[in-house]
Amino acid sequence: MEDWPDIDELRERFLNHVFDEQTFSISADSCAGFAVACGELAPCFTDPEHPDFQAPPTFPSTFRTHHHRPPDFPQILGLGMDAGKAVHSYKPIRPEQELTTKTHLHDVYQKTGRSGRMIFVVSRMEVFDAHGELLAAADARQVVRERPTS
Repeated sequence: MEDWPDIDELRERFLNHVFDEQTFSISADSCAGFAVACGELAPCFTDPEHPDFQAPPTFPSTFRTHHHRPPDFPQILGLGMDAGKAVHSYKPIRPEQELTTKTHLHDVYQKTGRSGRMIFVVSRMEVFDAHGELLAAADARQVVRERPTS
């Protein structure tokens, strides 16, 4: 059986420390194109000429970080899998504005299921406008399951 890291130690050492930061802007066409591709029908998401045009609430799921975990985060041996994503929208994201994303580990926890032990790592990317207001947060969960013994 593999050596598993101490969850409390990982939490104390890595939670809530920004390890990736990017600044960029998005275009009206990319917002509208994403909305249409997702099947959105509301003109405030699909028509750049609409007076309240904005990116769809799930648009932050398209943002990519340079790093998925802190550079010095230990490798966890086992079977790694995507465990889901969630986007929390707080204020509209408008095209052509400067945006900054900051990513940190939001949670690390362990569960035991029928297939054995699993460690979950939750990265949270927060999206801020040029004034530092939080617009959205996107969580990405990864799970590492211990390898079966047989």
